Order: sequence, then C-alpha cells, then structure tokens
Amino acid sequence: MQEDKRAGETTRKGFYVYDDRRKANPDPELTKYIEKARNISGVTIDPKLTKLSDKDILEMVFFPVVNEACRVYAEGIAVKASDLDIASVMGMGFPPYRGGIMFWADSFGSKYICSRLDEWSKMYDGGFFKPCSYLVERAAKGAPLVSG
Repeated sequence: MQEDKRAGETTRKGFYVYDDRRKANPDPELTKYIEKARNISGVTIDPKLTKLSDKDILEMVFFPVVNEACRVYAEGIAVKASDLDIASVMGMGFPPYRGGIMFWADSFGSKYICSRLDEWSKMYDGGFFKPCSYLVERAAKGAPLVSG
C-alpha cells in the first residue's frame, strides 16, 4: 500500500477511499493488498472461520471474557459478580445497558456458554476456549453465574 502511495486521507486512498467531503468508503481494491499480504506471510484462512455468523463472532470474542470473569470470581479476586459487572462497564467499556459482563452472560445461561466454549475448545485444539471449573460446575447445575 505504501508503494502505491495509499496514505489515507491525505492521498484520498488507504484502507478506504475518500470522497470530496472526506467521507471514507470501503475500497474494493483492498482485497488485492490483503491477498498479497497473506501470500507473503504464508497465512491461510481456516475454512471453518469463513462461515462464522455475526452471532458466532460476538460469542467467540465475549464468551472467553465471561470465562475469565468466572475464574476471577471463583478465585475470590472479585467478591461479588456485580463487582465484575462494574469493572467491565467502567474499565472495559462494556455497554452499560447490558448490565455488565456477568449479568449479560446470564442472559445466555451458563449451560449455553459452557457448551459453546467446550465446542470451540475441541474444534480449535487449545486451552483458550476451555471452560473453567466454576463455569462447568454452574452449567452442570443449570445455575446462573451471578449467584454463589
């Protein structure tokens, strides 16, 4: 992109193309740069990842956060689940209207979150998605995350 002098707003081209009012619009030519970068780096796209829905992406981003919040709660680092809700809103910028990470997680249910994490853990072979023991325990009981 640098070789083609795509410096963003100043050249009116970069990741986006800019109109006369400096409004950014997606650049259809960008795919050739992405493909070139992939070829240079040797990175390949896992076909499973190309079929992810918006819902899958949202869950893959936030369910590991819920899992980590459960670990923090189970280890006694946070005294109450509501402490984690406040920390997620004030510290992470989690949307306040969702009530915080733990409150939001309970809208899905511990069983659902645990099953999704377990599914991804098996699918992507690694510990990143592995549900913590607290989450597994809550899911087995069908219990919400916010009550001890």
